Amino acid sequence: MSDPHARIAELEAELAAVRREMQDFAYAVSHDLRAPLRHIVSYAHLVQEDAGPQLDAEVQGFLATITDSAKHLGAMLDALLELSRVGTLPPAPGPVDLKAVLDDVVAALVHRGAPRQLALEIDLPEAMVVVDATLLRVVLGAVLDNAWKFTALLPEADARVWVRVQREASGPWALEVRDNGAGFAAPDADLALRMFGRLHGNKLFPGLGVGLALAAKAAQRMGAVLRIQAAVPAGCVVTLSFPSTQKSPDMPGLVA
Repeated sequence: MSDPHARIAELEAELAAVRREMQDFAYAVSHDLRAPLRHIVSYAHLVQEDAGPQLDAEVQGFLATITDSAKHLGAMLDALLELSRVGTLPPAPGPVDLKAVLDDVVAALVHRGAPRQLALEIDLPEAMVVVDATLLRVVLGAVLDNAWKFTALLPEADARVWVRVQREASGPWALEVRDNGAGFAAPDADLALRMFGRLHGNKLFPGLGVGLALAAKAAQRMGAVLRIQAAVPAGCVVTLSFPSTQKSPDMPGLVA
């Protein structure tokens, strides 16, 4: 019979090796791949500046496509680097004021999206949660930004986002964010959580298809699960479910 302690040590060593590989990958993305990409953008700009007047409209369009594509690739590399960073963050759970964190995330979102306003209906308890605050901010920021983006085509007075805690008599608790935006076909839910997974055209809703994948990774690092489903009649529901580790008479899964 194998020694369970030896097996645990073996698994920990494997995990450490995977983390080192992720760090090496992040370094390659942030340094090694950046140099040739900068060269592409720089020399395309030089050709546009020096030879632009001699080029016909079609060739100028080719150069513009090269520049735009290179910038897009740079944004994708940034997203992969951020995913790698979140995936290697060592969780540091502690008591966190859920409402205060949400308020901070919402304030940043409103500031970034001004002058547009978005009606938020928040139903959260006055309670502390035992989570990693940094990872929780990543999840909330990505999920709320997603709701902001996909309600953008609605008249401002009609766009709504609801945030609430789901709780059971015993067991886990969950944070739910619902919006009444563009929504998606129910079978496509898993695609929304994949890196660069997009459910809508880029012209209607610009972006890389990164936010929810990043949120799912941050949730995983917290020991939680992120799920997305189509809402009825429109919009989507994102649920962040936590295991039941901390209990109190007032809020199962939360620390009152």
